[in-house]
Order: sequence, then structure tokens, then C-alpha cells
Amino acid sequence: MSKQEEIRVALEAAFAPRALEVINESHRHAGHAGHDGTGESHYRVRIAAEVFKDMSRLARHRAVHAALGKDLVDGIHALALEITD
Repeated sequence: MSKQEEIRVALEAAFAPRALEVINESHRHAGHAGHDGTGESHYRVRIAAEVFKDMSRLARHRAVHAALGKDLVDGIHALALEITD
């Protein structure tokens, strides 16, 4: 399973989002720091779920990172998060 799919599966299981986009932006970073040549180093996540309604921005980011888990997060160089309720 690709990292993109791992991210999608983990976030769907944790938050049952009404909207979710997992965008692989690795190609935009070819030759830059952190680009490891695998094509799976830079991601953007847009997620909307009711669970985020009463959370601060920091709490939302922490919740997403916790849902993804340390191993997956450590295997990604850059993760841009756009989180709404």
C-alpha cells in the first residue's frame, strides 16, 4: 500500500470525515531537501470532520498526527494539513 493510501485509510478510520483529499506533492519537490527519490515524501491533506469542531488548530494537528502514527509521520518529509469541521 502506498503512503498516500495509508494516510487515507488511517484518517478515514479515525475521523469518518465528510471530505478528505490526500494529495501527493512529492513531484513538486524533486531535487529539494527531503525529497528521497521515492515519490512519497511530501503530502497535503485536506480534511473536514465534525470531530474537529471544538478543537483548536494545534489540537487538530495533534489529532491527525496521532491518527497517522509515529512510523507513518516519520516516513514523510513534509505534511501540510488543512483541517476544518
